[in-house]
Parts: sequence; C-alpha cells; structure tokens
Amino acid sequence: MSDLITADLVLLDENLGETRFDVIAKLAQAVVNAGRATDFEQLYAAAEARESKTDTGIPGGIAIPHCRSAAVTEPTLAMARPNPAVSFGAKDGPADLIFFIAAPDGADQAHLKLLSTLARSLMKKSFTASLREASSAEEIVELVNGALGVGEKKAEAKPAEAAPAAPAASDQDTPAASAPVKKIVAVTACPTGIAHTYMAADALKYAAEELGYDLKVETQGSSGNEKLTQADIDAADAVIFAVSVNVRERNRFAGKPFVESPVKRGIDEPKEMIAEALAEAENPNGARVAAAASSGEDSAGATEGAWGSRIYKAVMTGISYMIPFVAAGGILVALGFVFEAITMPNLGDVDTKAILGSATLFNLGDVHWTLYLGAVLQTIGGFGLSLMVPALAAYIAYGLAQRPGIAPGFIAGSVALAVNAGFLGGIVGGILAGLIAYALGTLKLPRWLGSMMPVVITPLVTSLVAGLAMYLLLGAPLAWVMTTLQDWLTSMSGGSALLLGLILGAMMASDLGGPINKAAYLFATAGLSSGATVNQEIMAAVIISGMVPPLAMALATTLRPKLFNENERENGKAAWLLGASFISEGAIPFASADPARVIPSTIVGGAIAGAISMGAHVASPAPHGGIWIIGLAQNPLMFLVAVVAGTVVSALVYVVLKSLGARSKASA
Repeated sequence: MSDLITADLVLLDENLGETRFDVIAKLAQAVVNAGRATDFEQLYAAAEARESKTDTGIPGGIAIPHCRSAAVTEPTLAMARPNPAVSFGAKDGPADLIFFIAAPDGADQAHLKLLSTLARSLMKKSFTASLREASSAEEIVELVNGALGVGEKKAEAKPAEAAPAAPAASDQDTPAASAPVKKIVAVTACPTGIAHTYMAADALKYAAEELGYDLKVETQGSSGNEKLTQADIDAADAVIFAVSVNVRERNRFAGKPFVESPVKRGIDEPKEMIAEALAEAENPNGARVAAAASSGEDSAGATEGAWGSRIYKAVMTGISYMIPFVAAGGILVALGFVFEAITMPNLGDVDTKAILGSATLFNLGDVHWTLYLGAVLQTIGGFGLSLMVPALAAYIAYGLAQRPGIAPGFIAGSVALAVNAGFLGGIVGGILAGLIAYALGTLKLPRWLGSMMPVVITPLVTSLVAGLAMYLLLGAPLAWVMTTLQDWLTSMSGGSALLLGLILGAMMASDLGGPINKAAYLFATAGLSSGATVNQEIMAAVIISGMVPPLAMALATTLRPKLFNENERENGKAAWLLGASFISEGAIPFASADPARVIPSTIVGGAIAGAISMGAHVASPAPHGGIWIIGLAQNPLMFLVAVVAGTVVSALVYVVLKSLGARSKASA
C-alpha cells in the first residue's frame, strides 16, 4: 500500500490565495506534480463541484475538501497550513489546517478506511494542536501516519484528552440523576462518503457523551458501515438524521421522533441537533418518521414540512401524474391527424363524429379505412387529453391528503374543465380539494364514524365544498384569465413569434423540470387539443427547448472530457437519450454541481432553439416524445436545426465558462 501522504504533498505557511478554490487548485496541482493524478483540470473540476455542493469547513479551523476522480491514480492526501488562513464556510472562522482527499473512482476499502480514520482524528484537539506546532513537512507526514497507524514512527502527539466527566446533576444541560439515560440513534451520510460521514458521527458521539446521553450512530459511507440493530432503534427515544443524501432503509425508523439536517450540521452543531431531537420526542405533535410507501419511497407524514413546501410538492406531484395522460392522448391525436391527412390532405378539419357515426370497422361504406382509423385514434386521444385537467387536480389533492383527496380532486378538476378554467382551474381546484380533505382527516372522531370518513364522508363533503367553490365563485375569474392568456398567445403568432419562442425557450431551460419549466409546458399543452396551428407551434418550441439542456451537457462532456470527472462523463452518456426523449431533468446532475455555469448556458441555448422553432413555424400536434415524434411534426428539418443549434450554442458556452474557471484557478 503506497503512503497516502508524502512531504511533497504538504504546503506549509504559504499564501495560497484568497478563496477556498485557490487553495484547492494549489493542492490539486501538488497531487498532479507528485504523479498521483494524470490531469489537473479533471481533478480540479471534480473537487470544485464537490466543494460547491456543501462547505467542507468544520469548527476548529479545519477544512477537508475531497473528491473522487478518474484522474487520480492512487488514494492521496495533500495538506496545507496556509498563512493567512482561508474560509471554507465554517461558522467559527477561516481554516488554517486543510486536508485535500483525492480518491480514485474505484478506491479500495482499505484506503478509504484510512482516509475516514484521518477525518475522525481531526476531531481530536491533541492531534490538531500537534499539526499546528509542526515545523516541517516531514513532521506533518509523521504525525499523519501516526494517526493512521501506518509507517515506522508514531506521532508524538500530546496525550489524549480525557473524556469530560458527566456534569453534575444540577447542570441545566444534564438529565436528572434519577432519570433514565436518554437513548438516541443517528444516521450520518454525505455524497462522497469519505470524510463528513464519519466526522459527523464522532461529533455527535462526543456531544452525547458530554451531555450524558447514550447515542449510537450508523455511518452510511464508503469505508464500511456501522449499522444499527433493530433493537437499538426500537429502544431509542429519538433519531437524528445528519445526512446530505437519502437515508438507506429509512423505514426501520418508522414512528420514531426525529430531526433531520445536512451532514455538515452534525459536525457544526451536534448538541443543537441532540436537543432538537429530544424536544421532538417530548412533543406529542412532534415530527415522526413516516412509514415507507408501497413503492419503497418515503411518504411525508402529516407533520413534516412547511405548508408552502408541501403545496409546491403537491403541484409537482400532480403535474408528474398528469403528463402520461397528455403524452398518450396527445400522441394518439397526432397519429389520428396523420392517418386522416393520408386520405384528405387538403380538405381542412375532418368531422370525426360524422365519420364514426356513418361507418364501422365491418361496414366502412364510402369512408376510406385510413380516414376511419384516424378518426378512431383522434377520438381515443381526445379522451386522454380531456382527462388532463381532472388528473392534474386529482393528484395535486392526492399529494396533500393522500388517497382521500383523489376523488374530490377529479371532481373539482372536471368542474374546472366545464367552466373553461383550464389548467389554472385544475391547479386551484386540486389544492382546494386537497386542503379540505386533509383538514377533515385531522378531526378526532368516534371509531364508528371515523371508519366512514375516507370512503364516504370525506369524498362527499370535499367534493361538495370544492365543487361549489369552483362552479359558483372561482370558475369565472379563472376562465377570464385563461381566455386572456389564449388571446395573447394568438396575438403573438405573427411578428412577436420570435419573442415568444425566446421566452418559452428560456423558461424550459431555466430550472430543468422545476416550476418554471412546468409552467411553460402547461401553457403549451393547454390549447393543444383545439388543433390550432399556433398552439402546435408553441408545443414544438417547448419540446425542442426542453431537449436542449441534457443534449448540451452530453455534447460538452464529449467535446472536453478532461473537464469532467468520471461520474459527470457517465451522466453525459445517459443525457444523450434523456435529451432526445425530451426529459429536461437529464441535466440536473450538472446543474446541481455547477449551477452558476450550467443554468446560464442552458438558458441561452434553450432561448435560441425556441426562437428558431417559432420563427420557422415548426409545429407538433404531439405534446411529448422528443425526437421520436419528429415524423408527426410540421417542418421536421427545421425541428432538427433548432435542436442542433440550441444544443451546440449551450454546450460551447458551458465549455468556455468551465475552461475559464479551471484555468484561472490553475494560474492563481
């Protein structure tokens, strides 16, 4: 096993720059110079992306920036003691002890365990004091190897500080002597699973020991997990989740009082998290871990999350459930148009009701079979599109009140459709139905009456109140808003089409499946069933612009692979298919790691693609499908031109921005 750290990887008492990224660049260059990494840009890009997600500074003047990268040839530890100290985001001030952990993508467990051991050693004041007093790089290496238990010499660190005695019974922070010791379990996890996972675990343990509590921790990291037993969990008074990723097997903790924060808070504020967890346990209405849904995903409990956040999530839930209705129905309608056009290309709108009324499958009469099939497909697809608004409202209500909200949501959405309130009515009706159903579900009722609530009383009362409110009060104002929007849309089909394309394209590429993206998509699908050409042009612009972000990320990782780490390059490969299929979310891994460069790049490319599409009058009768529905589009050549132009511009802008950032750090 090679030494993790050598003297040429230690930078002592130098001015390494003003920002954390200056320091990271110097340490990354030291790793490359030592022959432990093959490419500076690739290593720095991985470290910068990791640092941009979460601050790596911790209390005590310490920082542990870290990353995985295919450029790293062997697990490496570089250390800096900068003068002056540099802020890495810790609340107590800048860091003067900085350890940079560079791990290969396929680092073995033995090396990863050593790296996590170092991270835990940094929680000991005696060790960090020795590092600050060291006078040479060789002494630093000796101290680190001693802490890791490797090398010929052990660190001559100061004697370990004795664990503080339990405070007296009169201490306000300590439970009374006669009271049973509180038991707490915790889970710690960070995205890379190397450092913060284990440091948070130790910080929580030390804090609990000082406060006189019994705390056991499960570390869900890379160098082996310390797993809690079910008996430990069952006996616990409260649970702490100090995590920046999803908790594995969260359902084991169902029903337990809990507090949840990013993993770094477990390092910075362990006592506060312990106090909050115990406060939740003492509160009868405190937060409880929800049981897992049948799909294996966690469902939010009634007490979890602020109402603004819950309503937003419910609307996103409704949209996600609505999209299959729109996609299936819209594509069937589009196929119907194609079959009808084969027979009657120049006869305007086809009267599908008249065709289906005069012909059957076994007696077509004078109707051509392609015309009959087109009418059938258009009718079936129309049923799907007609369920768009009711489905949106139903699943918004479901997101707020679970199953009791579905039926009232469907009814409120159907009323919204009947009064021409469109998708805005569906959103309002769904929220209204969900809130009413949720409120009814919180009532304390006798068991004989409670058993009737979810299947009879809640659907009836909620449907009555929400339906009447939509029909008598809210429907007309919402219908006026929708009519005004439609008139504005129609007015922009001429000289303002380019501007509309720019706006919609920028919206589709701005938050990659978020509320702005979804607002533009709903705007496009709202009038699609009318068959009007302007609505189909809007739909095409939205689809094309939504394809650009993931395709641009895929192209960028192909053009300059050295700028990206292994995970990003793998995400880039997947983004080709996601982008081609009109799944804007394929660019989210890039945007979350580097939003300052990714989002402006995608907005520029999306806006250009939308403007080209609208200017060339590309039209799509289908509301989804990406490149796979190009055969249904009007002007398919310009469809491709718009996609390619937006993708190339967005990718080039991103590559330039990322390259400039990497070069400026390297030269700092």
